Amino acid sequence: MKKTRVIAVANQKGGVGKTTTAINLATALAAVGESVLILDIDAQGNASTGLGVAASSRKLTSYDVIMDEASLAEAAIATRIPNLSVIPASVDLAGVETELAQAVNRAFRLRDALARHRVDVSRGDATHYDFILIDCPPSLNVVTINAMTAADAVLVPLQCEFFALEGLTQLMRTVDLVKGSLNPALEIQGIVLTMYDQRNNLSDQVAMDVRTHLGDKVYATVIPRNVRVSEAPSFGKPALLYDHKCSGSQAYMRLASEVLQRERTRLAA
Repeated sequence: MKKTRVIAVANQKGGVGKTTTAINLATALAAVGESVLILDIDAQGNASTGLGVAASSRKLTSYDVIMDEASLAEAAIATRIPNLSVIPASVDLAGVETELAQAVNRAFRLRDALARHRVDVSRGDATHYDFILIDCPPSLNVVTINAMTAADAVLVPLQCEFFALEGLTQLMRTVDLVKGSLNPALEIQGIVLTMYDQRNNLSDQVAMDVRTHLGDKVYATVIPRNVRVSEAPSFGKPALLYDHKCSGSQAYMRLASEVLQRERTRLAA
């Protein structure tokens, strides 16, 4: 049984395609036979909604996992996509910062939950996942720090816009801080350029700048602006289920292929 790879999908800026990337990358990985869990830790719960999990169905959530009131196995819900489960979010996550203010291990809640899950898997009491993708909130709060402390790597969706690199610098600083004090093994899995508009010269310029600064950390795959991808969440479906032939869905399939190739290269090193 291969080791679970835990990837935090993070960017403190909102509206960069973070949740869309988490949902569709997870779906694409599941489509090629990987067992995947999405851990939705954004209080808005968009990943849960985008996977068709109604608020009324969220009996146990990532809040319960973080507060040590439920295990991953207890909170996980199977989606309509084979090999893909989700631990949904709830608005209670908005209060975690205050509730954990005095907790000694406040940054390690998710890491400890994942460690307990591995024990449950070894005993045959829980499902093994090849990948756990953590959909982080659009802020660098204690919940995001928990995700980075628990993760093996961070995947950063980066919108092709003017201030992209500026926001990325702040995120990289946070990753370095977490690596220095909480999780020495943390690494940047990759940066994926999103909302690329080929009619817009700015998109080309941003893509060029990011690749110049970060080199092979940036995926070759670029996610285009795509109406079908934008429509899909309102139907409670990933774009790959809503319209697998659209340019956005095809891009996420290529991204999944790149992620798997990077994982193979890492394991072979």
